[in-house]
Amino acid sequence: MSESTFNPVAGDVEILDRELCFQGFYRMERLTLRHRLFNGQMSAAMKRELFVRHDAVCVLPYDPVKDVVVLNEQFRVGVVDKSDNPWMIEMVAGLIDKDEQPEEVAHREAAEEAGLQLKALWPITQYFPSPGGSSERVHLFVGHCDSEGAGGVYGLEDEDEDIRVHVWTLDQALDAVWTGRINNAASIIALQWLSTHRDEVRRVWT
Repeated sequence: MSESTFNPVAGDVEILDRELCFQGFYRMERLTLRHRLFNGQMSAAMKRELFVRHDAVCVLPYDPVKDVVVLNEQFRVGVVDKSDNPWMIEMVAGLIDKDEQPEEVAHREAAEEAGLQLKALWPITQYFPSPGGSSERVHLFVGHCDSEGAGGVYGLEDEDEDIRVHVWTLDQALDAVWTGRINNAASIIALQWLSTHRDEVRRVWT
């Protein structure tokens, strides 16, 4: 079989219909579409449900002097049926639901969820956590913080947040990744990135 030379672009997708299935805090749409195939032809029309979400910002607060990270623990409904412990260890995170830049969200959420004032942000990457059915894109950062006095319970009552803040050494957090205690994508990606770039980050931020 010969190798395809087709290089797909957004214009090679044709949206034939877009139906609103559900509108609540999130939105569900049903799209009827077709797209260019690697052989150059157009596919048959297909239906796909799309979970429409705001883009998210996740930031890993890191104290480069003490080599510790600040992590949140909170209940997550998506884990209820698949884990004995639906309280997850995560990063500071929030949705871009206003006219804000990702960096603004990172600073705001660090204050609301962990009582931290970030001194600087180090962009890691942007990625789509579940592109087969969700529109969400995640902006991932490491945030420069002073961990002195960090800890306690935070969160906004009107958003039903109940967040316990932990301060762990970076090595403790990495061990939690290896053992599966930390098992969400954003935290795994950020902690593995920081483990690789730790020396560079500490050199720049100290």
